[in-house]
Amino acid sequence: MAVEFIGIDPDTDRDHCPTVWADAEAQEVLLQGWQPSAETHAACEASSPANGSVPDSEAIIRIPARMIPMIREACDAVERAQLR
Repeated sequence: MAVEFIGIDPDTDRDHCPTVWADAEAQEVLLQGWQPSAETHAACEASSPANGSVPDSEAIIRIPARMIPMIREACDAVERAQLR
C-alpha cells in the first residue's frame, strides 16, 4: 500500500488532527476526522437512503471546510493514478 500524506488541518493542536491521505494504488482517499455528536450521527443516518444504521466497518467523520483544498488534492492524486 502506497499511502501519500496530503495534508493536516492547518489549525491543528497536534492532538486532534483531521488529516488527508491518498492511496493511488487502491484508488482511495483516506480521511481522519472528528467524530460527530450523537445527534449529528443520528441526523446523518436518518437522511441517508441506505438501509439501517452505519455498520461497524464504516464511520461518519467531520472535516473542517478549511481542508477542502487538501481533499481535492487527494482526489486529484487518485484520479491521476487511474489515467496511467
